[in-house]
Amino acid sequence: MNSTQIYRFILAGGGTGGHLYPAIAVAQQIKLLKPDSEFLFVGASNKIESRVVPEYGFDFKSIWISGFSRKLTLSNLLVPIKVVVSMIQSLMIVMKFKPRVAIGSGAYVSGPVIWAASVFGSKIILLEQNSYPGISNRILEKRAEEIHISFEESKKFFRNQNKLKLTGNPVRTNLKLINKTEALKKFGLDEKKKTILVLGGSGGARNINDAIANEIPEIIKRDIQIIWQTGKVYFNEYKKFEGNKVKVLDFIDDMSAAFSACDLLIARAGATTITEVSYLGLPVIFVPSPHVAANHQYKNAKAISDASAAVLIEDKNLKSQLGKTIFELINDDARLTLLRKNISAFAKPGAAKVIAESAIKMAEVI
Repeated sequence: MNSTQIYRFILAGGGTGGHLYPAIAVAQQIKLLKPDSEFLFVGASNKIESRVVPEYGFDFKSIWISGFSRKLTLSNLLVPIKVVVSMIQSLMIVMKFKPRVAIGSGAYVSGPVIWAASVFGSKIILLEQNSYPGISNRILEKRAEEIHISFEESKKFFRNQNKLKLTGNPVRTNLKLINKTEALKKFGLDEKKKTILVLGGSGGARNINDAIANEIPEIIKRDIQIIWQTGKVYFNEYKKFEGNKVKVLDFIDDMSAAFSACDLLIARAGATTITEVSYLGLPVIFVPSPHVAANHQYKNAKAISDASAAVLIEDKNLKSQLGKTIFELINDDARLTLLRKNISAFAKPGAAKVIAESAIKMAEVI
């Protein structure tokens, strides 16, 4: 490839931060290695990607895609029509942008875009964050040159083993620990008090929110602080708990500050959360979502808790176990230090760079 030619990469995936942030991480690494590259993210207009991608300085276009609702709704009847329209939109986007490489990070939004890119001859890279691969990546497998996985267990779900690379889940370049005092100041909290961070994923988690709400009086009584991301859907219900020691937020943009401020994290066990927590070495109570394919969040969290690298509470046991576990852990500095040390062993900090280098090589040989 001539050095004056432009490297163009199209990236698709979103719906949740777990599918979006790995793609952003790879784009950031490509940009570091090849600053003149051009990027285009494609996603849904009403999901996290439409807001977050422009904040990271990347161009974004939307397609009319949506997934099936778990409940019987009229909107499900529109899904087949949306898929067809999204395929046509994706063909037009790809035809105009002319990407050399397309990178799909999973979820329904990646399907039409990666398919369209393959039709026009783009090289295809798929990112699979979870131990149980999503349906989009399994359908797109035959069109991919490489599939980068995060768990050994994922291998058995793909037909072509030669395409698989156990690389790990990419982490954003701007995610890092900062000075704890400064981090706490960003949230208006006291540096002398222990601080809990609660995350239910980018959309929030009803059961975690309910369990935390039940423990708020005791948390305040014990002079503990809390940074609580409820999710946009639940924010209005829980904002009444806001106070000097309780910071209630619908979404946290500055995750570096939030992670740096906390002494203990309570979170779902999504693959991207696990990756980021391992990378930063944070003590965590994992509460796996029971509403995921093949119960993969539980399996992921169980492997980590079995290594004494995290504490696992099943969703069904939240109300009976969460408070007791928090109050045992939060002042046990030796245990918190051990959890930090042990979970760091699960980190694969070079994943984004490995994928970025591979994408650049593919762009060069087209």
